[in-house]
Amino acid sequence: MTSTLKTLLPGKLGFGTAPLGNMFRAIPEAEAQATVDAAWNDGIRYFDNAPFYGAGLAELRMGEALAGKPRDSYVVSTKVGRLVLEDEVEDVSARDLGEKGDVFRHGRPNRIVNDYSEDATLRSIEDSLKRLRTDRLDIVWVHDVAQDFYGDEWLGVFENARKGAFKALDRLRDEGVIKAWGLGVNRVEPIELLLALQGPRPDGFLLAGRYTLLDHERALQRVMPEVQARGLGIVVGGPYSSGALVGGPNFEYAPATPQILDKVARIKAIADRHGVSMKSAGLQFALAHPAVAAVIPGASQPGRIAEDRAALEALVPADFWRELRAAALVSPQAPLPVSE
Repeated sequence: MTSTLKTLLPGKLGFGTAPLGNMFRAIPEAEAQATVDAAWNDGIRYFDNAPFYGAGLAELRMGEALAGKPRDSYVVSTKVGRLVLEDEVEDVSARDLGEKGDVFRHGRPNRIVNDYSEDATLRSIEDSLKRLRTDRLDIVWVHDVAQDFYGDEWLGVFENARKGAFKALDRLRDEGVIKAWGLGVNRVEPIELLLALQGPRPDGFLLAGRYTLLDHERALQRVMPEVQARGLGIVVGGPYSSGALVGGPNFEYAPATPQILDKVARIKAIADRHGVSMKSAGLQFALAHPAVAAVIPGASQPGRIAEDRAALEALVPADFWRELRAAALVSPQAPLPVSE
């Protein structure tokens, strides 16, 4: 079967807009716009958004950057489940973001309401259309119905989404209002649960951080084979594992553990011997799985776009992948971009 996402998405490299929501730092407006311009000039035509990113800030910046661009020339996705109230503000530091802490404390102060009902889903889509300055959305993801945000309550939140957002998006897709829908999550369990349901028919999933060079075992076991068998697709978010893979201090939005740092060091030692950048290793590993339709590393500086493109297109020696496998740094079941 041909994946809906693989036919819909224009290219293997997309643009994740979380950094444009002032993720971890306040990004100047000019820098944000220059970054999107760099992505456009590079040929990137898939842009993933969410109202949650800076309480609408990322969508507003994306709308500004894409204003005037031919609508048929790009694909845009956004998310539902978190409604941004344009006429209410709140204490940003008091928000409960589960494991994500104060990731967007530099974003807008607009109040964010968690609501996965049908009414909230439709309202969220209308609001996103306004912020993005577009007349339609191509893909809609149901955002973060998982343990990392809702803890022990996540199954109840998932059930609310099943009764509300899933049915609404199924209908909108069947009516041609949107082209595809699925979950946008940082955990594999919600995907596994949705795939087991009889009713909703998702087109694919945005899975952030769970199919990366540093963390892929559970996804390989629990969801990738089923997604592939059904002809669906995975968009891989966070391919650099919150920056840990490429030398950053964070993994999963928090300081990396000694175990993660040790794994990064072992991979980097092999990469250095073969003249391979860690970005190349991360992007090309994710894309080697046949279920993966695209990767969407986030960027907040124009220069990062060129780095990602170069990493994607770099020639990586087959012996690098074989050495990773021999060192048990990748799962024996993980497809690699090399014949073995």
